[in-house]
Amino acid sequence: MYLCTTNPLYATIVNTMNIFKQLLAKYTSVSLMLRIFIGLIIGALLGLLLPQWSGIGILGRMFVSALKGIAPVLVAVLVISSIAKAGKGLGRRFGMLISIYLLSTFIAAVCAVVGSFLFPLTLQLGVAPTDIQPDAGAGSLSEVFTNLLTSMVGNPVAAIAQANYIAILFWSVILGIALKTMASKATVQVVHDLSDVVSRVVKWIIQFAPFGILGLVFTTVSENGLSVFTTYGHLLLLLVGCMLVNAFVFNPLLSFLITKQNPYPLLFTCLKESGLQAFFTRSSAANIPINMALCKKMGLDEDFYSVSIPLGATINMDGAAVTITVFSLAVANTMGVDVSFGSALFLGIIATLGACGASGVAGGSLLLIPMACSFFGISNDVAMQAVAIGFIVGVVQDSVETCLNSSGDAFFTATAEYYDRKKRGLPLKEK
Repeated sequence: MYLCTTNPLYATIVNTMNIFKQLLAKYTSVSLMLRIFIGLIIGALLGLLLPQWSGIGILGRMFVSALKGIAPVLVAVLVISSIAKAGKGLGRRFGMLISIYLLSTFIAAVCAVVGSFLFPLTLQLGVAPTDIQPDAGAGSLSEVFTNLLTSMVGNPVAAIAQANYIAILFWSVILGIALKTMASKATVQVVHDLSDVVSRVVKWIIQFAPFGILGLVFTTVSENGLSVFTTYGHLLLLLVGCMLVNAFVFNPLLSFLITKQNPYPLLFTCLKESGLQAFFTRSSAANIPINMALCKKMGLDEDFYSVSIPLGATINMDGAAVTITVFSLAVANTMGVDVSFGSALFLGIIATLGACGASGVAGGSLLLIPMACSFFGISNDVAMQAVAIGFIVGVVQDSVETCLNSSGDAFFTATAEYYDRKKRGLPLKEK
């Protein structure tokens, strides 16, 4: 049977599609932040009142899986396209930006060290302080470098499948340079169009963030109740406190020292436009299109920010450095390890390097805690218990961490470009 305009089935299908389009238009017309907030409240209420409805949690798992699946592809095509299309004269700005990214991440780790010494914490790990391997930490820094370099040159297809962002970034830069030097303009345009298509898909996924947040909050509350905010309250306060100090004190101070301008208007713009959305999506990589739209709105150079934003989602990891450092020192305190301040600062270096390899999706930094704990000779089995605690408090910790990381990408991109323009006597914003 063929469908035609006079067929009742055809009319039913058209009417159904029109109704769906109207509902979708009404749904998207409401602010995303308001929709996410509503989803958060509904998820918490359902978790408290109907914890037996475990199927609701699949919404959260689907949302996170979708972000994990598309984010590596997004980073790859964006960097390849951006390098292939980039103009000349960007090297100076990129050198400045990479230095800022790494310095801010190290400052965050040092802040976490100081905070952990001022407010020492222990965790409920369920083990006696005996599982220590004194020599396990030897050579940790060289191991970190070795792992980073080995990971960087891994199979590019496997890197996308496994969300290995260091390798994705490395091979994307190589492919982008090859395209720039050898490919025709038509081929470069095809790659650019592909990056636009993938960015559009990410935006579609983010539109369904309210349902994902509903599922994630439901799972957390139904499994742990509201006790997560009391049992681990001190841990959350230290983690969030260190991240807020970096967001509102050290990052603006770093920007001021570079540009000699009041950094707070720029900071608040980045937190509002980028940080709030990243707080709920909990993925720096998935927040890339939002940051790029923000950079365009601020009048930044597209050739610059189209590379700097994906780069920041990979190596600008202030929040991850805080998480790795705080958890590692808390585990060391729990296991009775005597940590000197100098050793803790060395841990900050390891956390900085490790954070650069953290996955740009939800919970990526937690999986680096065992690597940092090995510096103190703490076994992987013990460290993984801390990782489990990290996933429990992750509904708050990971959200604030991603907010700091992602807003910092746009903030420091603007800082580097403003410095370059000021040095060359150009207006801060393009007309």
